[in-house]
Order: sequence, then structure tokens, then C-alpha cells
Amino acid sequence: MVPPVLLLPSVFVVTSSIRSGNNPLFVVDGIPLDGRLARPGFSPAGLGVTPESNPLYFFNSADIAGMEVLKDASATAIYGSRGANGVIMITTKQGSSGAAKVDVSSSVAVSSVARKFDILDASGYRAALKSYNITSGDLGGNADALSEILRTAVTQNYNVGISGGSENGKYRISLGYLGQQGIVDKTDMKRFTVNANGQYKFLRNRRLSLDFNVFAGQAKENIAPITNNAGFQGNLIGMALQWNPTQNLYNSNGSLNIIPGSTIVNPLAMQRGYTDISNISSIMGIAGVGYKIADGLDYRFNVSLNRQTGIRQSEMKRYITIVGVEGLGQGYQGNTQMSTTVLQHTLSYNKDLTKKLNMNALLGYEYQDFKFSGAGTSALGFTNDDVPFYNILQNAPASNRAISSFEDPDASLQSYFGRIGFNYDDRFIISGTLRADGSSRFGANNKYGYFPSGSVAWNITNEKFLKNSSSIQNLRLRASYGLTGNQAFPAGSAQTQYSYLPNAGGIQLTIWGNDNLKWETTKQLNIGLDFTLAKGRVFGNIDYFNRVTSDVLFSFTAIQPAPGAVIWQNIKDATITNSGLEVSLGTNIIRKKDLNWNFTVNAAFLKNVFDNYSGPPILTGEISGQGLTGAFAQRIDNGQPLNAFYTRRFLGLDKDGLGTYAGGSLETPEFVGDPNPSMLLGLSTDPNWKKLTLVVNMNGAFGHELYNNTLNAVLPVGNLGTRNIATSLMSLNPKEALANPIKASSRYLEKGDFLRMANVSLSYNLGNIGKEIKNANVFLTAQNLFVITKFSGFDPEVNTDKNIGGVPSFGIEYLPYPAARTIQAGFRFGL
Repeated sequence: MVPPVLLLPSVFVVTSSIRSGNNPLFVVDGIPLDGRLARPGFSPAGLGVTPESNPLYFFNSADIAGMEVLKDASATAIYGSRGANGVIMITTKQGSSGAAKVDVSSSVAVSSVARKFDILDASGYRAALKSYNITSGDLGGNADALSEILRTAVTQNYNVGISGGSENGKYRISLGYLGQQGIVDKTDMKRFTVNANGQYKFLRNRRLSLDFNVFAGQAKENIAPITNNAGFQGNLIGMALQWNPTQNLYNSNGSLNIIPGSTIVNPLAMQRGYTDISNISSIMGIAGVGYKIADGLDYRFNVSLNRQTGIRQSEMKRYITIVGVEGLGQGYQGNTQMSTTVLQHTLSYNKDLTKKLNMNALLGYEYQDFKFSGAGTSALGFTNDDVPFYNILQNAPASNRAISSFEDPDASLQSYFGRIGFNYDDRFIISGTLRADGSSRFGANNKYGYFPSGSVAWNITNEKFLKNSSSIQNLRLRASYGLTGNQAFPAGSAQTQYSYLPNAGGIQLTIWGNDNLKWETTKQLNIGLDFTLAKGRVFGNIDYFNRVTSDVLFSFTAIQPAPGAVIWQNIKDATITNSGLEVSLGTNIIRKKDLNWNFTVNAAFLKNVFDNYSGPPILTGEISGQGLTGAFAQRIDNGQPLNAFYTRRFLGLDKDGLGTYAGGSLETPEFVGDPNPSMLLGLSTDPNWKKLTLVVNMNGAFGHELYNNTLNAVLPVGNLGTRNIATSLMSLNPKEALANPIKASSRYLEKGDFLRMANVSLSYNLGNIGKEIKNANVFLTAQNLFVITKFSGFDPEVNTDKNIGGVPSFGIEYLPYPAARTIQAGFRFGL
């Protein structure tokens, strides 16, 4: 696993669903993406589940012309069911008229770990042993296991683009290579991309147009055993944190220090003896035909095909001291196929009805089809170490092999949509949208959902009383209201489904069908004001939003006669309300011939609550680790924010160093915190002096708590004598007892407030060099330079998936891939 290869724009997406998707919709050149990757899922014995990858994995940032975030009801409603959580519009670069030109860019980056967990070193460990009068545990060595598995990583990025054309035809072809090392040794990714697009016009009157865009890529990734839900033993980061710092990682003869039969795993042995390779090939093609029927009247047909195939190969050597693997070894090989087909027909009309009144209208039809399938084989018990286990699965006993395959149920979406807008004298703008979406995911009685929206805008600047104002250059008031839907839950959930029993023959009921399952719907109100004042010196906007989600989708355990099965339902009367205020304020501090300087502040003030729910408790937020089987830290309930922390309230240590909790011996859990920030903050500035430009971006979040599952489960004081502990435990007064039980509680809730120096970039425009090199530019960029926070974990922007039964969690950190600090240098030029 390596860091994302394409950075997304800063965008806040509210949590508006319990069980279904909360990710935004990505739209590339008008085509919506599936949002998944064809990387086979695999959970090795004792290790847990590997995090998912970036949905923009195969899009080269050098091919991106721009990104736009759509959040208000009017803008997202045209995407109907898929726009409920916002839309990110991505536009790729295209050719331009003129002689052929070449664009070249290259960069090299160096990355290192940004923050480490504060654990005892060898001298501190010896002092801790002495403090607790423990006579064993000092093994005479001096090891820093976490540093041993980390490295300074190098990333190389090379891109070449060729473009050109005429008024009748334009083209662009690009090639890209990314070689990215991860800061965890033995993790990396190599990705090759090709993008080719063209736009052509035909016939004498140029009424017929044809354009195409093809994205192709191949990526190979080496993945570390860093997973979301492993126990105390099965995560590489956890192995390194827990390693006794007085125990050497190597024996005196230079071999790895491996203790057969021990539950303590040497992290270097794990790193060397574990291989997990993912190979994914992707090709996405977009073709469009347009015809200008009459002035202002245009027809367009788009078709898109996206196909991905993934192969994953993994092995764990026999010397790895994980229960169930030691002495046996494990091998796995799997493959998946994913395909998405999109068909779009649109008819657009743009006409000036009078000198002051313009009308634009759009009618459209869209069909999408999603397919996902795969198969895999795993095995235990190998006799030959010379060949990777994933290549000799037949070497394991037949009784130790497991074969699986799947094909997701049919998932298709058929949509009809229309939009009409009027612009009067560029003063009053009104638009309305209606979309009807029919999805195979829903019950037979509710296939279709209907999503209308409307918006109005008043351009006050163009009123006579402001038209010649010297202090107000732009003042625009706008409002919108609309409905969007959500269908991002497992395909076939409305249908009765069965699964095969492993190694037994026969089948069992897993999902009880529901013909009445219907769309989850969000009603959204937006009111906003845009302004530019003081001759452009001051600019910004203010936005209020209120989103209410109803008919919330959720899966419950079905009643008899369906033991063990679940049924998907809409939770009656329950609502999720998200409301808030977003403010952006910028100023042009200096505006001179050779010096310009802007400064912008963005802030969002947010509130989230789940209301009118009377059903059974909805638990999530799994807390993993030794002694914590079945533990959880979050509950979704009436009158609470989504994913509210629900656990024991920790009162402190008693005189004997044992934990005490509210409720006495009952230790009754209660709501103790909120993982949802109440405020988000962004700061940016870009001083420019002649050919030199500096860009600085900071971001932060405030008013929320995070659960430190790493501190809770991996580094408790009871480890002393065998494993390492957190440094913070040594400053407690009274001292914590070695026998204090490990429990989930509010003790491990920490303030999640942070302010991060996200990006600093310095560039110098060399301009033209000689007669051949055009627009040369060199740059130096630093990412994640520092973060100001009191959170004691690796990073306050936690993203560990701690779901229970598919119910998403939020705000829990558990042994993540550490965040990196990156320094990048590069150049761009044209020929």
C-alpha cells in the first residue's frame, strides 16, 4: 500500500447515510465512474483486511485540466441518485489548434515518515522494568523496530504529451510513468498510463462532430501486511511498535531473531517473509457523436466502456510465527473482473427569446450497467520454500485448499432527465431539473425514484443602483432546493440470496428479499451570497445548507424462519440532518506590476444528527486487539450524531492502579463523544514576485474526538516484560497496575483538532529558452510538512475502516500506514 497518487481538491462531504455510500461521485469528461477497483480482496490468516485503493488510481494527474466540486442541490440534482454526496467533475486536457507541440514534465520526490507513535526506547524500557520491579524482560539489546521497517522513499514521475490540430480536428496523446516507493520498506507501485483523445468536425457546415478519449493503464503494487482489523499479532506496524526494544532483531550470526512457537513476531521477518502483489490492468474508452440540428439545437450520443482486470498473489513463509501459519506457510492467488457500460443521449437547446431573455434546455437518457466477478484459491501447508507459494498451490494438501468465486447480482441504472433555465438580462437566473432513476438494486415495487430541483439567482450587481458602483464589483444572491437519491449499497440486496456452505455442499439463506425496498432520499436547501468588493481587493462567498435524508437504507437480521439471514429495509420515520454554514473570504493584499499577493480563508461550521429512530441499537466501530474480541466504540441512535462514540466512561485509576468507570461494577456504556468535526478550516496564500511564485495551503478540523485503538490494544502497560508500551503510561500517577484489564473506554478518546501545513510550493517561470524550449518552469514542493495537534496517534486524519457488519465507522485510528512527509522537485517545458 502506498499513498494516493492523485490528490483530490479540498472538499467536505457530509455523512448522510448509515449503511450505504458516503463517497462523492467522480465524473470524468461527463462520464460517471464506478468508484471501485478490480483489486481482489484477500484476508490472510491472522492479518485482517487490506484497505481499499484510491478510485482515481488510473488517472494521471498530468492529464487533468481541472477539477470542480459540486455540492448544492441544483448542481448535483442532474446526477440524481448518484449526486447525493456531492460530485467531483474532472476535465482532462485536450488538443488545441495549431502546429504540433510537445509538453514534458518530470519530478523526483523523497518521502519519510511524518510522525511516529511515542514508545519506549531501550533505556526507557529498562527504567520501566525497574520501576515495576520486573526482573525479566531486559534482553541486553538496543533495537528500534519501527525505524527498521521504514525507509526514505523515492518517487519518480515522467510525462510526455503531444497535441495539435486545426479547427476541424484536434488531438492529444500522452504517456506517463510513476514509480512510487512507500515509506514502509518493500511497498511500492509502478504505473504506466496512456491517454489519447481527439475532437473532429465533419461535413461542409461542420455540423457533425466526433470525439473520443481512451485511458489505459497498468499498475503493479507491492502491499504491506497493514490491515484494518488484525488482532494484536497480525499487523506489521503493530509488530514493530510492540517489539521489546532491548531485544535485538538479529542474532549474533546475522540471521533474523525468530522465536519458534512465540506469539511475538519479528517485524523484519514478517516484512521479508510476506509477499502481496497486485496487478491491475484498466482501459476506459469514451466516444461521442454530436450533430447540430439547427442553430441552438444540438444532439449528442456518448458511449463509455470501462474494463478492469486484477490479479493478486500472496504468500506468507513457514517461519512466520503466526498461529495457523507457522510451520505451514500460506499461499493465495485470485482474480477479479469489473466492467461498466454507460450510454447517454442528450438533446440541448439554447436560444435568445428576446434581447434580454435567454432560454436553455436539456433532455437526456442514460443507461449504466455494472458487473463485478472474481475467483480465488488459498492454501496452507507447503513443503517447498524455493518457489513462491502462490505459484505452487497444488503443493499443499487438498484438504488445506479453499476455492471461492463470486459474481455480483445484476446492477443497472436507467435514467431520464431534463433541465430548463432562463436568464433575464443577466440579472435573474432561474432553472429547474427533473430526473427519474430506475435501479435494479431496489424492490420490484419501487424501482424508480424521482428527483426534482430548482434554483434562482439574483445578480444584484447588474441592477441600476449598483451598476456603476466603485466599491461593489460583484454581488449575487442565490438559492436552490432539490432532492437527490442514494443507491450505493450492495447489488441484489432487495433480492433473496443464498450462499454455498464451505466444504459441506448445500446452501444457506443469506439475504431475505424485500420487494418494497426503495430509494434513500435527501432533501437539500442551499442559500448563498457571492461578492467582490473594493475593486477586486476583497472577494468571497457565504453558503448555508440544510440536508435531510429520509427512508434511510439499512440491513437488519431477519426474523424466523430466516436464521442468520439479513433483510434490507428503509428505516421508517428516521432522518439524518446535516446543516451548516460555509464561508470563504479572500483578499488581494498587494497588487502591483511585479508583485501580487492573495490570501484566502475557508471555514465550514457543521452539525449532524440522527432523529426519529426507534429501532434496535446499531453498533459499529470495532475495537480490535487482544482481550477486545467483540468490543465496539460507536452506536448510531436517536438524537445523536452519526457514529457517536458509545462506550464505558473512564473515571481514572484507583489507588491500586486499576481502572474505574461510571456505573460502578456494571460499567454501563454511554455516549461520550462525537467523531464529526464541528468546524473545518482552510488557509491559502500565493505571493508572486516577477517570475517567482510561492503557494502555501493549510487545512484543519476542530471540535471532534478520535479513538486511539492503537494505544488501547497494542501498547498497554501489561506488555512490560515481553512487549513494548506507550511512553505516556510512565507519567501516570498513580502508576497503572500491570494487571489492569484491557477494556474499550473513553480513556482512549482524544481531541482530534489539528492544523496541517498541507502544501508549500515554490516555482520559477524560466519562460522560453532559445528557439525550441517554451514556457519552462522549475518547482520545489513540500507536502505534509507538519501538523499541530494533541492527538497522540500517527495522524489525526484517520481513515481506518472499523465497520461492523458493513456499518461504516469514522474517527478510529488503528495501526495505519504511517503518513509521509514529501519533498518534490521537478520541471515542465514545451517544445
